Amino acid sequence: MDYIEIKLVFKEVDPWKDIFTSLLGDLGCDSFMDGENDHILLAYITENLFHEKNIFALLDSFLPENQPKISFQKIITQDWNAVWEANYSPVLIADQCYIRAPFHESNPHVDFDLIIEPKMSFGTAHHETTSLMIEYLLQENTAGKSVLDMGSGTGVLAILAYLKGSRPVVAIDNDEWAYKNNIENNAHNHTEAIQVIHGDAHAIPNQAFDLISANINRNILLNDIVHYAKHLKKGGNLIMSGFYHHPDLEIIKEKCQEYSLTLASFKEKNDWVAGRFILF
Repeated sequence: MDYIEIKLVFKEVDPWKDIFTSLLGDLGCDSFMDGENDHILLAYITENLFHEKNIFALLDSFLPENQPKISFQKIITQDWNAVWEANYSPVLIADQCYIRAPFHESNPHVDFDLIIEPKMSFGTAHHETTSLMIEYLLQENTAGKSVLDMGSGTGVLAILAYLKGSRPVVAIDNDEWAYKNNIENNAHNHTEAIQVIHGDAHAIPNQAFDLISANINRNILLNDIVHYAKHLKKGGNLIMSGFYHHPDLEIIKEKCQEYSLTLASFKEKNDWVAGRFILF
C-alpha cells in the first residue's frame, strides 16, 4: 500500500508540534518522525485515507500565525525502506532494551536486543508513546503470562513480551502491511510463535489475557475499551498509550471506569501519556 508523506514546518515547536501530531493521528496518520531539525514533523498516512481537503480544513481551524507550512509527497511501497534507513537510528530504553534495524550492530550489553525493520509500520520506539509502553513492559513480570498487543504495528511490544517469557502472545493490527511486517520481525527475533492476526478488536481470539497493550490513538481506544475489558482477566493489566495528558487521560480514565478498569499509574513524556489500568 502506498503512503502520503505530510511535511509540516513549524515556526514555534511548542506546543504546536505535539498538537498537530495528535490531530493528524485522528485523521488517520499512523506513523510520525522528526525531520532534519526539530521544527519539522513528517507524518504518514495510507493513500486511501488521505484527503487533502481535511488537512487544509485542519489548518484553517488555527490562526495564520500558528499554522505550519505544509507539503505532500507520495511514498510508494518500495521506497519506504530508503526513507526509514535515512532517518532510523537505534534506540536504548531504560538501559535494558535496545531496538535496532537489521543494518545496525547488535548491543551485547542489554537484556533485550530487538531487531525491528519498520517499513510502513508504526513502532520503532522513537516516538514517545512506544517508548513509554516499552518502559511499562520492562517493569512488568510477564513470564508465563498471556499477552495481547492491539495495534501492534511492527510487533515490537509483542516481541518484547515474548522475549520476557510471555506465553501465549497475540498481536493484532488492521493494516495489512503492518501484519506482514510483524511476521517479518518475528523471524528476525526468532519469535515466530507469536500469533499475528490481521484485523481490529473484533478479531481478538475468544480467550482472556493477563495483559493487554494498546498503543493506538484516543478515539480508537475509547471505542475499543469495551472489547479490551471483555478479554482481560480479573486483576489483569491494560496498558494504553497514544494520547495526551490533557485532556485525554481523564477522558480515557472515565471510559475505563465504565468497565471496572481503574487507573493504577501513568507515565508521561513530552505530554504524551501511557496509563496502566487494572480490571477489578
